[in-house]
Amino acid sequence: MAIAVLDALDNARTQWYHMTAIVIAGMGFFTDAYDLFCISTVSKLLGRLYYYDPKTGAPGKLPQNINNLVTGVALVGTLSGQLFFGYLGDKLGRKRVYGITLIMMVFCAICSGLSFGSTPSAVMTTLCFFRFWLGFGIGGDYPLSATIMSEYANKSTRGAFIAAVFAMQGVGIIFAGLVSMTLSAIFLSRYPAPAFDANPKDYSDVLSTQPEADFLWRIVLMIGALPAIVTFYWRMKMPETARYTALIEGNAKQAASDMGNVLEIEITAEQDKVAQFKAANEYTLLSGEFFRRHGKHLIGTMTTWFLLDIAFYSQNLTQKDIFPAMGLTDPPKKVNALMEVFQTSRAMFVVALLGTFPGYWFTVAFIEKLGRFRIQLVGFFMMSVFMLIIGFKYAWLKDHPAIFATLYGLTFFFANFGPNSTTFVLPAELFPTRVRSTCHAISAASGKAGAMIGAFGIQDITLDGKAKSIKKAMMILAFTNMLGFCFTFMVTETKGRSLEEISGEDGDNGGENGIHMDAPVSK
Repeated sequence: MAIAVLDALDNARTQWYHMTAIVIAGMGFFTDAYDLFCISTVSKLLGRLYYYDPKTGAPGKLPQNINNLVTGVALVGTLSGQLFFGYLGDKLGRKRVYGITLIMMVFCAICSGLSFGSTPSAVMTTLCFFRFWLGFGIGGDYPLSATIMSEYANKSTRGAFIAAVFAMQGVGIIFAGLVSMTLSAIFLSRYPAPAFDANPKDYSDVLSTQPEADFLWRIVLMIGALPAIVTFYWRMKMPETARYTALIEGNAKQAASDMGNVLEIEITAEQDKVAQFKAANEYTLLSGEFFRRHGKHLIGTMTTWFLLDIAFYSQNLTQKDIFPAMGLTDPPKKVNALMEVFQTSRAMFVVALLGTFPGYWFTVAFIEKLGRFRIQLVGFFMMSVFMLIIGFKYAWLKDHPAIFATLYGLTFFFANFGPNSTTFVLPAELFPTRVRSTCHAISAASGKAGAMIGAFGIQDITLDGKAKSIKKAMMILAFTNMLGFCFTFMVTETKGRSLEEISGEDGDNGGENGIHMDAPVSK
C-alpha cells in the first residue's frame, strides 16, 4: 500500500535539503564526539593540577577511581539520555525533542569548564556532575539524528546519508585533538616551563604553570558548546518528518504540505490510505507481534553495538596510555604539564586524521555498493586481526613505533569502515516508524553499556601503563570483536528498499518473518 508522500521521499533525487539535513544532524554528532573525547586530551593534566604532591617530587596523577569517573561518567549519562530521548522521539515527535538535547549540550559543556570547588575532590565531583548531564543530552542526539536522517532520505542513498551524519563523529574527534593541541601550544608560548628531569628541585617549576594550565582544560571543555549553539536555529527550522506526521500522528495533509514544500512539488494527502496504514501498524514494542517480526533484529543490533563499543571506546579512552609505547609522546617525567597536553593532543590528532577519519568516509562511499552487512563483517574481522597482532607482538612493536602506529591506526580505520558506522545505520532502517527512535535508542544504549565496560574495565587494566597490561587488554578486545563478527549474522541487509518495505509496515511483513538475506534489492 504505497502512500504518495512516502513514495515521493523514497524516490526523490538527491537535492539541497538532503545536504542541509546531513549538516544539521551531523553538527550534532560533531559536538557529541568532541565533548566525549576531548576529556582524553586533558585528563592527565587534571592529575597534574589537582593531585600534585610536592613531597614526592613527581608529576601528579588522577587516582584510578577518579580517572574512571572523569573519563566515563559522560558515557553513563549518554546511555540514560539515549533511552529517555529515544522514547520521547516516538511519543512527542522527532523535531520537538531535537532542540532540547542541544540546549542541554550547550549548557553542560559550559558548566563543565566552570567546575568549581575548594578541594580537588570537589572540583572533580562538580566536573563529573555536569559531564553526566552533558552525556545525557548527547545521548538524545543518537536516536533522533539517525531517525530523522533515515526518514528524510531517499531509499537509494539512505545508508550513505545516515553514515555521513555519523562520519561527523570522526571530524569531532579530530577537532578534539586539534583544539587541545592548538590551545596548549598557545599556552606554552606564553607560559614556558622547563622539562622535568630526575632532579626533584626542578619539579617545583610546575607550580608556576598550574594557574595557566587550569584555564586550558576549562577552555577545551567549554569550546564544545560552540557548534551546538550554531546548529540550534537550523534544527528548529526543520519540519517534522513526514513519516512521523503521517504514520504516527495520522495527519496526511500536514505531511504532504511539509514535504511538498521541501521537495518543491505537489503531493496528494491521501488521508484514507494513511489511516489504513496507521491502523495496520499499531502494535507496541513489548507486543508479541513486534518480537515475532523484529525481535531477532533488535537482539542483533544490541549485541553488535555492545561488543563494538567495548573495543572502540577502550581504544579512544586509553590512547593516552598507549601513545608513549608508540613513541608519540614522552614519559610524564620528561615533559611539563602543558607539553604533555600538547603531545597527547597531537598524537590523538594524527591517529584520528590518518586512521579514524578515512574509515568513516570509506563507509559513506561504499555502503550502497557493498551493503551494511558485508562492511560490518569485514570491519569486525580486521579489527580482531590487528588487535591480535598488537597483543601477541606488543614487546616487539614497542621497539618499532612506526609499525605499531600503523597497526593501531588500521584498527581505527576498520572500526569506522566497519561496525562503528554500520551499527549506527542499521537500527535506523530495520524497525517500524512507531518504535524506530526507541529501538535505535535501545541499540545505542547497549553500545554505551559496552563503552562503560571499556571505560571502567579495560581502562583499569591499562591504567598502570605496563606492557603486560596493555597486551592483555588487546587480546580481550580481539576476542570481543570476533564475537561481534558472529552476532552480525543476526542482522541483515537493508540497502535499496524503502523503510516500510524493510519493516513490513507496507503489508509485506518484510517477508514471512522479517527480512531475509536473499531479499531482492532494487537497483
